[in-house]
Amino acid sequence: MRIAVDAMGGDAGPAVVVPGAIEGARRFGVALTLVGATSEIDRALGGVSQEGVDLTIVDAPETIGMDEHPSLAVRRRSQSSIHLALEQVKSGNAAAMVSAGNSGAVMAAALLILGRIPGIERPAIGSVIPSATGRSLLLDLGAVTDPRPQHLVQIARMGAIAASATLGVVQPRVALLSNGSEPTKGNRLVQEVFPLLQAEQDLNFVGNIEGNDLFHGKADVIVTDGFTGNIALKTAEGTVSLITEALRAEVTRTLPRKLAALVLRPAFRSLRARMDYREVGGAPLLGVNGVAVIAHGRSDQRAIANAIGVAKHVVEAGLVQAIAEDMKKRAG
Repeated sequence: MRIAVDAMGGDAGPAVVVPGAIEGARRFGVALTLVGATSEIDRALGGVSQEGVDLTIVDAPETIGMDEHPSLAVRRRSQSSIHLALEQVKSGNAAAMVSAGNSGAVMAAALLILGRIPGIERPAIGSVIPSATGRSLLLDLGAVTDPRPQHLVQIARMGAIAASATLGVVQPRVALLSNGSEPTKGNRLVQEVFPLLQAEQDLNFVGNIEGNDLFHGKADVIVTDGFTGNIALKTAEGTVSLITEALRAEVTRTLPRKLAALVLRPAFRSLRARMDYREVGGAPLLGVNGVAVIAHGRSDQRAIANAIGVAKHVVEAGLVQAIAEDMKKRAG
């Protein structure tokens, strides 16, 4: 399996993406295509061992910045690293692409190049989050910030399929994120979506959950609009970062605490691994006719490497095909 990586994406660019991608290709046993400015990729490869990695470089003379308007940039820059990495998937030269670049541009380019799965009106970004009982899938995280009710129904169905295919959950519990558990709670969108999800007979809809239940394992799939989902995820990441920094400061404040921290270090490391977004790596863009994984803009080498693993897992799980079959069944 070959994975195409947008080498120019992310806050740090090739200096982080390239060695991270090499690490991921080696760890997960995949071939790698780095797409970007050849001179910058070569510079980033300096001192990085490529032993055991089947590596190809595709030159991309253009780059889409993190602050650029996604659809305009995609139309104007057909030779960008995002565009050409997706072309590798479209042509069959790669099974998936990974980018830590402008997520809006990745989505716009994926819709343009790969197209939607027939029957899907809007894509969604879904990411695994830790829970008290294991893992859950939260979506949408920013693909559609102002969806219509029927869009959230499709997103819920895609989430259920993704949870079954990638998390191994049989009949995943699907919940709607709201400001109260009662069916009457929520804004207009949530109140309109609730009965539509109830009407989906083959969907295991368990009702509303509140923000404080996101990580309590009450649902396997948590559905919301992209605006709310993006804020919820980043708020959680910021909270974890604050707690980690505060805990580090407290346990190093006195000698007895430092000694206790040495004993508890394995537990701290295990907890950090469960809560760290870098361990997740990236989130697949669901609903497009191909595998595109979006990584965090501030991804470090570990996050990029793990995003490679996400891409491989999504391909092996046949997630795109499973969603397409579900849509075909519903249409027929």
